[in-house]
Amino acid sequence: MGDSTVAVEEGAIALSERAAQRLSAMLAKEDRPGLMLRVAVSGGGCAGFQYGFTFDDQINDDDRTFGRDGVTAVIDEASLGLLTGSEIDYVEDLIGAAFQVKNPNATSSCGCGTSFSV
Repeated sequence: MGDSTVAVEEGAIALSERAAQRLSAMLAKEDRPGLMLRVAVSGGGCAGFQYGFTFDDQINDDDRTFGRDGVTAVIDEASLGLLTGSEIDYVEDLIGAAFQVKNPNATSSCGCGTSFSV
């Protein structure tokens, strides 16, 4: 199990207030201490890269952690290179509700917001 006293960095990635609130509610339902939101970038999607969101209780050697209001996001170094300066938000609209990345490094993105190119 992960350590619930994770050191959280400032700066490279931000969690919006809405994202932190939603993540807190979701993690409370999971009832697993030390659980974090893992954000990753992988090849694929309709624009070249795609975002992935999962829960994780492990921090790997190449991971960095970022947090707000008592919740933590964990991101591997490779993904961080494509996400630096981004904000993770939680958006509810007519097509559904989801975590969304506002990425200043993306030169274009797909209509659904889960895929981007640099």
